[in-house]
Amino acid sequence: MIRPSSSETVLLLVHGAWHSALHWSPAQRALGRHGLASIAVDLPGSGLGAPVPSGYFQPGQPGLAAEKSALRDLTLQDSTDVVLDALVSARTRYRNVLLVAHSAAGSAVSAAAEQAPELVDRLVYLSSFVPAGRPRFADYIEAEENAGAVQVPPIGDPAELGAIRINPLSPDAAVTDVIRRAFLNDLPADASDSWRQFLHPDHPFSHFGTPVPLSAERWGRLPRTYIRLTGDLALPPATQDLMISEADQVTPDNPFQVRCLPGGHSPFVIRPAELAAMFAAIASPRPSR
Repeated sequence: MIRPSSSETVLLLVHGAWHSALHWSPAQRALGRHGLASIAVDLPGSGLGAPVPSGYFQPGQPGLAAEKSALRDLTLQDSTDVVLDALVSARTRYRNVLLVAHSAAGSAVSAAAEQAPELVDRLVYLSSFVPAGRPRFADYIEAEENAGAVQVPPIGDPAELGAIRINPLSPDAAVTDVIRRAFLNDLPADASDSWRQFLHPDHPFSHFGTPVPLSAERWGRLPRTYIRLTGDLALPPATQDLMISEADQVTPDNPFQVRCLPGGHSPFVIRPAELAAMFAAIASPRPSR
């Protein structure tokens, strides 16, 4: 069998909650140095053009806790469709497609792989939700193993707002410190706080509780790699290990390939070269026997 070379391989990168395609940029530059193509997608409600609450950028942020989110009608299938469209496009140009999920993107990525496994050659979960054992992200967030996670407290009632709303631009240092610890706990102490400007305040509430049914025959037939982030405070190693273990029980003949990377939840920002090297090792074709 002729294996695809790196020039025939693409990594499709899908961001997690409150993030966007922009967050992958440092890792994409590093991937380019490995000769690997990559495509980062914005999920609905994310990116530079995403809507924010009307008072978000105003002094005092009026109405932030009560204004309904513009993302309130977005469903998990809306995000899944964006991933599916990107997969269809990638498949027309590349022989080998690696689909990468970070954090909450595991919902849409897993659903897309279940609905169209023929478009994916390998799934890669970067400290990401894997719904094989328990179908809702909420099931793992609320698990005993996740009790030690740094969880960003939402603003307002997520069910009423239609979004899990956080405030990266809060003038309260105690609030932004929790957000920084969750996502960027290994950010250098003297680093700029510009990271706050690149996080979106809203994440669709529906994504948190929508079940993602997976089958061993479709999702479960795909090769899978899990990259454990050993210093992650947002999704601790104990929770990552729980998801890996329960997924492997669903597909015991096709377990996860597990790799570990030191540091916290956002290696694409803090350690892009290390992350790219790991992606390159996962993507490297193995000689045929």
